[in-house]
Amino acid sequence: MKQLKVLIIEDEKLIRWSLEKHLTKKGYTVFTAESGEEGIKLFEANHPEVVFVDNKLPNMQGLDVVLKLKSIDDEAIIVFMTAFGSIETAVNAMKAGAGEYVNKPFAFEEIEVILDNIKNKISIIKEIQLLRRQQKGIITFDHIIGESALFKQIVQLSKKIARTKSTTILLLGESGTGKDMFAHAIHNESTRNDKPFVTINCSSLPESLLESELFGHEKGAFTDARQLKKGLFEIAEGGTVFLDEIGEINQSTQIKLLGVLENRVVRRIGGTANIPVDIRIIAATNRDLVKAVDEKSFREDLYYRLKVFQLTLPSLRERKEDVPNLARYFIQYFNGQFQKNINNISNAALQLLMMYDWPGNIRELRNVIERAVILENMSTLQAESLPGEIVSLAENIISKAPIHKDIQIEKPQSAYEIIIPTEGLSLYEVEKQIIIQALQKTENNQTKTSKLLGISRDVLWYKVKKYRI
Repeated sequence: MKQLKVLIIEDEKLIRWSLEKHLTKKGYTVFTAESGEEGIKLFEANHPEVVFVDNKLPNMQGLDVVLKLKSIDDEAIIVFMTAFGSIETAVNAMKAGAGEYVNKPFAFEEIEVILDNIKNKISIIKEIQLLRRQQKGIITFDHIIGESALFKQIVQLSKKIARTKSTTILLLGESGTGKDMFAHAIHNESTRNDKPFVTINCSSLPESLLESELFGHEKGAFTDARQLKKGLFEIAEGGTVFLDEIGEINQSTQIKLLGVLENRVVRRIGGTANIPVDIRIIAATNRDLVKAVDEKSFREDLYYRLKVFQLTLPSLRERKEDVPNLARYFIQYFNGQFQKNINNISNAALQLLMMYDWPGNIRELRNVIERAVILENMSTLQAESLPGEIVSLAENIISKAPIHKDIQIEKPQSAYEIIIPTEGLSLYEVEKQIIIQALQKTENNQTKTSKLLGISRDVLWYKVKKYRI
C-alpha cells in the first residue's frame, strides 16, 4: 500500500515542525497548517487520507474543525490531539467524527502505531470491498465461450493487452457482443485485479449528472451538492474504469476526459485542485466513431487517445460455429435459475438457432434460451420451445432452398417437391447429399454453394462440418 497523505493542523510551531519532520522521514506526504481555516483550505486542495487536529486552535476550536472536515469528506480519518485530556473531550471528539484520539505530549512511536492501525483499517476496508466483488463472480477469459478462429485470436490479443499496466483500450462491436465481459476479463487478468473495477453507462445519465459521477464535485458546487463527492476516477484509484457507450458523451465531457487521458489528473466540479489518478480506462461503443469524428460529434484527438489498443468484437452471425456451445452454456445456467433438468438440445432446435442471424447477438441468444428453458417440459430442449420468429424464418429459408433432381425418388410435381417412397427416406442423408451435389456443381466454391442452397456461408460451413463432407 502506498504511503498516506497526512495533514497536521497544529498552532504550536515546535510540535508541528517535529511531527512533520518525523513523518516525512517515514515516507508520508505531509501538509501543515497553524489554524483551522488554513487547515480546511489545505484539506480541500490536497485531499489527505489522515488529518491530525489539535483541540486548542486560534479563532476556531478543534471540534469545529473536525465537524467541518467531515462535512466536506465523510471518509476522512481524523486524529484528535489535546493537552487537556478528559473523557468528555474524547467523547465529543468521537461524536464529531474523529476516528482516533491522542493526548499531548505524545511519543512518535505512539503516532506511528496510530498510523499503522489506520493503514490496516484502510487495507481491510479495501479487502472487504474486493471480496464483495469476488462473491458476485469473477469473469476471466476462461468464462468467455468461443472456438472460432477469429474469436480465439481476439481473446489471445486481449490477454496480452491485459498484462500491460496502463494501456487504454477501445472495445468496438455491435450491441450484445460481450464488450462488458471483455472489459471485466481484461481487468481481472491484469495486475490491477486487486483494485476497483468501476463501470458506468454513459448513455444512461443526463450530461450534468454524468460529469458529477465521473469527476465528482466539491461541496456547494451546485444547488444539490450538499457535501463533497468523489468521482469514479478517484474511487477507481489503482484499478480500471469501464466507460460503456462512450460515443454518447457530449463535447464538454469529451474535453475533460481527454485531460484525464493526457495528464492523469482529475478536477472535481467546482474544485480548483488537480487530483492525480492511476487508472486504466476501457471504453466501449457500438457506434462508428470514425463516422462520428467526420461528423464532428466526436473529438478526433479523444478518439486517437482512446484507441491505443482497439479491439473489434465479432457479431454472433460472424461466428455461428459458437452458437451450439453458447446455447448449451445458457441452458445449464438457466437450469439452475429455474430448477430445470434440461440436459440436451434437439438437432431441429439447434439447426434453427444456426439458421438465425442474431441481430441482438449473444444477448439475444441468452434471452431466447431463457424463454425456451422456462417453456420446455422435456429433458431435451425442443424446437417448439423457440420463439415463433426464429422458427418461421428458418422455415422460410428451407422453403426457398432448391432441391437437386438427382435425389428425387419419383418425378416431382414441382421443382421443390420430393416424393417420399413407401420404404421411407432418411432426412439426414437427403440433406447431406444435397450439400455434396451443390458443392460438386459449384466446384467447391462455398459462396456459390451457399447462394445455390439459399443459406448463409456460416450455415453451410456448419453443415459441412456436421456431415463431415
